[in-house]
Amino acid sequence: MARLLLSKTADAVKLQHLINLQQLRCFTSSVARADDALVLKAKQQLAEIQAAGTFKVERQIITPQAASVGVLDVAQPVLNFCANNYLGLSNHPLVVEAARKALDTHGYGLSSVRFICGTQDLHKQLEARISAFHGSEDTILYPSCFDANAGLFEALLGPEDAVISDELNHASIIDGIRLCKAKRFRYKHMDMIDLEHKIMEAEDAGARLKLIATDGVFSMDGDVAPVGDIVALAHHHGAQVFTDECHATGFVGATGRGTDEHCSVLGQVDIINSTLGKALGGGTGASACAGMWSLGPAAIIQRPSVFAG
Repeated sequence: MARLLLSKTADAVKLQHLINLQQLRCFTSSVARADDALVLKAKQQLAEIQAAGTFKVERQIITPQAASVGVLDVAQPVLNFCANNYLGLSNHPLVVEAARKALDTHGYGLSSVRFICGTQDLHKQLEARISAFHGSEDTILYPSCFDANAGLFEALLGPEDAVISDELNHASIIDGIRLCKAKRFRYKHMDMIDLEHKIMEAEDAGARLKLIATDGVFSMDGDVAPVGDIVALAHHHGAQVFTDECHATGFVGATGRGTDEHCSVLGQVDIINSTLGKALGGGTGASACAGMWSLGPAAIIQRPSVFAG
């Protein structure tokens, strides 16, 4: 009998606790929400952004991407000078038709990452074609080049290595470098004298592997990196070269292969990351191209490939 009474008492206490918790939730949502620390911080940040004149309101495009687009609540078509649709492929009939056929034969998605459930033959075919395009041994596809840059450095570089980065590199390269444990060196924008000094500093620090990282074309100012000079310095000092070709693939160089072709060092850049979501017309997607052994660790252990979904 005593046990039964204790059990009923415990159940009553639990029930009252649940009632109190529910009442607290209702009170929090209806009264205290306006004073929530996160809400207050967000309001303050938005006010600061507005005061600085950098608050952005998204335009809603109601037509396919093109040089001239329709915008919600705007009567006339608007000329679009800010897209990366350099070749006009975003709504090219052949691209649209190819996408439609792929949907018919392979569906919309895999509902998982390839590390868990495998990949589709179309992905492997695309990786092979990208490898042939860049003259590399292997390619890995990514949801975006931000993912490619975020995962690559952490997978390939350890504490005994060094990464030497242009000071104006894209935010995705900067974030990717922050995630790795390598020694970090930053050289002045496209300054080959300073780059060589930083390479020598990395050598003096005992770096096992020295990876020079640069955008091929810098998206803000359109500067084209002197990839030929960078490759020459890398060869002289036993370093490797990484380039981000997002704003070059498809239209820089005689056949659109990027800054290595433009600078007459095609096939001499060790790692090339690029995107399918700019000049090549895709909504998203990216790739990393390199030697087969170089990409091995990236394919197996980097987080954007293993956990992104």
